[in-house]
Amino acid sequence: MPTRESDKQEDKAPAYSWYALGVLFLVYLLNFVDRQILSILANDIRADLGIDDAQLGFLYGTAFAIFYALFGIPLGRLADSVPRLRLLSAGLALWSAMTMLSGFARNMATLTFARIGVGVGEASANPCAYSLISDWFPKRIRATAISIYSAGLFLGSGLSLIIGGAIVESWNAAYTGGGPLGLAGWQAAFIIVGAPGLVLALWVLALREPQRGAMDGVVQKSNQRRGWASFFHEIAEIVPPLTLLSAARRGPRNLASNLLAAAVLATLAFLASNAFGNGQQFWFVAIGYYAVFSWASALRAQDAQAFSMTWKSPAFMGVVALYSAVSYIGYTITYWAAPYAERTFLLSKTDLGLLIGAPNALGGFLGVIVGGWLADRLARRFDAGRAMVGAIPLLLSIPLLFVGYTTSSVATFVVCNFLGNMATASALGACAAASQALVLPRMRGTAAAIFLLGPTLVGLAFGPFAAGYISESSGSLGVGVVTSLVAVIPGLLALGLVVKTHSSSVAAASG
Repeated sequence: MPTRESDKQEDKAPAYSWYALGVLFLVYLLNFVDRQILSILANDIRADLGIDDAQLGFLYGTAFAIFYALFGIPLGRLADSVPRLRLLSAGLALWSAMTMLSGFARNMATLTFARIGVGVGEASANPCAYSLISDWFPKRIRATAISIYSAGLFLGSGLSLIIGGAIVESWNAAYTGGGPLGLAGWQAAFIIVGAPGLVLALWVLALREPQRGAMDGVVQKSNQRRGWASFFHEIAEIVPPLTLLSAARRGPRNLASNLLAAAVLATLAFLASNAFGNGQQFWFVAIGYYAVFSWASALRAQDAQAFSMTWKSPAFMGVVALYSAVSYIGYTITYWAAPYAERTFLLSKTDLGLLIGAPNALGGFLGVIVGGWLADRLARRFDAGRAMVGAIPLLLSIPLLFVGYTTSSVATFVVCNFLGNMATASALGACAAASQALVLPRMRGTAAAIFLLGPTLVGLAFGPFAAGYISESSGSLGVGVVTSLVAVIPGLLALGLVVKTHSSSVAAASG
């Protein structure tokens, strides 16, 4: 079918949209510098604080992920009602300050608290950004725009290794007995990378808020008072024991199901803690899953349409499960590549930045851009074309991890790591855009928050921890990383579900 003139016009976005997208790109870049810098600092923190690989995985993944996911829920709803740029600016300032606080940590408890704060602040980023991009760009290039924004993830991850390594080595060389305030190099790195976010928060405030739904011809007005009331209401839906009061207000049946969910999750956490140790990991996860259950139950009662188009939609949840599987592998290799290379090949932190950080940045950038480009084109030929991109990282990760984490060659490891980051990056913009296409404009912030629950509560909360735990159990970090491939089969099954149910779900969102 020839392309119509109206379709060509829909491809165009105002120049200001691209400028604003560039600022969001910088926000997401700092987001992942602050989040990922723990990777290059892991071995130093391990030595100074006397913690093991499982605890490092907990700090990077679970301590951050649970609160990132939970606060993403009310913040996602809030992003559907209040000025998104103000909300994003406040979140950026918070996570930057908490990154700086990480630099003053002297024990596991303080660092855990700081990581929780980083998670809460960063929870504002994607709900606000996805919603803003959907109102700055037309549908036909939305996946490309989201992919450009998402490229900040990979550049930030790569830069965190380069910058973090340079700071640590320079600091430790200048202050062999400890620097000002007794700070070690890894602590100085946290403080230095956190500071620029406070400045960028002011830049975000200077942007112009776009009109909701205008790009889709469905202009929607915001109700800020109702939005804030909804935010505090939803905080009560996810914070125990307020969750019990909220469930009780919905009736005896809701209270009973809430108590049952709490009992089941508490039992599982208790059994897992006894079996595997690392109680903080399983109790954090149990609290997170219970809070999500409570919130989803409330959403079902309060906004049946939003619940139906997200939690109840096989296509939407299939996209979530698909990207969860990709993230399980992606977060594992992103975090553990630098510590593994430092231990296995005895590389300096400067070399790690150049051989791991720079290729990670380039591979991730290329992967997410190419993945978004491919997703938009496949969507014109197949109903579930965007989601199909998710098969790329699942299948390519198998040979790349097996070869990369068993080789004795630094060059081979670097190439496999580069290709692995490129592959896992390809699904992000594609799956995010696929999820946004399945909901109404008024639900986009909520849908973004739900979309991120899977990769966060499954991929981030379990991938790095599981690899660290298996590393401690087997004595081989390489074995721990390779076992992340258990996510391939469920990921492919989820893709099959999306392909089967996508058309009917899109029809519902369009109607």
